[in-house]
Amino acid sequence: MNFFQPTTWDEALQARAQTPGLLPIAGGTDLMVEFNFDHRRPAPLMDMTRLEDAGRWWREGERIRLGAAVPYTRVLSELGRDLPGLAIASRTVGSPQIRNRGTVGGNLGAASPAGDSAPTLIATRAEVEIRGVDGTRHVPVADFFTGVKRNCVASDELIVAIWVPTDTGPQQYSKIGTRNAMVISVASVALTLHPRAGRVGIGMGSVGPTPLQAVAAEEFLAGTLDEGGYWHSRAELPESLVAEFGRQVAGCTAPIDDVRSTAGYRRSAVGVMARRTLSWAWSEYRHGDRRPTGCRAGRDGEGMTTCE
Repeated sequence: MNFFQPTTWDEALQARAQTPGLLPIAGGTDLMVEFNFDHRRPAPLMDMTRLEDAGRWWREGERIRLGAAVPYTRVLSELGRDLPGLAIASRTVGSPQIRNRGTVGGNLGAASPAGDSAPTLIATRAEVEIRGVDGTRHVPVADFFTGVKRNCVASDELIVAIWVPTDTGPQQYSKIGTRNAMVISVASVALTLHPRAGRVGIGMGSVGPTPLQAVAAEEFLAGTLDEGGYWHSRAELPESLVAEFGRQVAGCTAPIDDVRSTAGYRRSAVGVMARRTLSWAWSEYRHGDRRPTGCRAGRDGEGMTTCE
């Protein structure tokens, strides 16, 4: 098996373009599982961790440029204030060992419908920076996925970084699984409130062939908050509004039955998580509660990630 360890992007892109089947690898937490279960045979691999800037992040204006090889642990320890939703989602990823190795860039590259980072990145309108031999392009995370475990990165391109808008309002993430730790999500919901823009962001995982954006539900909630003067008054939201929002989000899903859950359960769970994330986020907005590192991910009796 050939193994490449480039130190510059030019070297990496040259190897990518000239080596058929070359697989980029950062933490390897998804790829090694596929190798172990013989779902994929070892192919030429390329280590992304030695590339310039791949393991760094920095701020540019109102966005964070997150290198493709930055692990979840650093998102938690260094970016909880600026990217609270992504920090909450990162805390639910596997074990501490997995979080030390796994990266946001690798999670996007794997393109699993159950990926934990994608819903929050969709909700925050993040973009993926993709570089190829012909130049660089930016793709919204909502448009990045093309099918089950497929993305829009061409065979001569690489994920370089993720550009994530910094926090302008409360962000929440909820995930349900068969147990409390080290579990693939049965369904997940990320919600962001953008009071200055009067906008709402909603991303969902494990309820379609790709991570999804709940566009209709976003428009419904943003419009209702504006028409009712809630952005300005910060008044408590009526239960009827919260319930209708849950129904709207559930209606944006396209789940299937599989070994982990039924489609009906996933749809119902998404509705519940949508109501909860809205209640948590709105409570933060009403009371000006800006936690430095995001909410602590805990669990309630139904297995859902909660904020305590």
